[in-house]
Amino acid sequence: MKYDELKKMLSLQAKPQRKHRNIEEQTQIACVQWFRLTYPNEIILAIPNGGSRNTIEAANMKRSGTLAGASDLLIIAKRAVLFVEMKSPKGRQQETQKEFQKNVERLGHTYALCHSLQEFQTTIEHWLKDKYKMIDNETDTCPIDYCRAAVIYGKKVFEHDKI
Repeated sequence: MKYDELKKMLSLQAKPQRKHRNIEEQTQIACVQWFRLTYPNEIILAIPNGGSRNTIEAANMKRSGTLAGASDLLIIAKRAVLFVEMKSPKGRQQETQKEFQKNVERLGHTYALCHSLQEFQTTIEHWLKDKYKMIDNETDTCPIDYCRAAVIYGKKVFEHDKI
């Protein structure tokens, strides 16, 4: 048997990667890219909790503040925070993730579970609608004297802050 044949045979016998994790990762990458292009003034960041680590690295991460069950993404806007857990289309939360969600919501923040880019986009749109007062008519004005107006998804949005 030649070296190339052995290499090919061994690569075929290699343990296949878990498909759902790859799908989840690709979906998360698409979501982050879409968000950064659509909302360049807001912050989105990944919380690197997943993946396999050796015992020493895992212990060091835990001591330095890694929290089991923390969401995959954190979105920060003016006076608002959104925690997003990404899952594959058939993915489900682990118990530690459900506990993290309860704590986030108990502290008054929003937590979302998303299985696709479309679901993520809809979540962001609804979150922003809750965050900002939406006015359908472009001629309407904000009752607060000093606010900044922007148009998101074809609707006028007023941010109630001094500029």
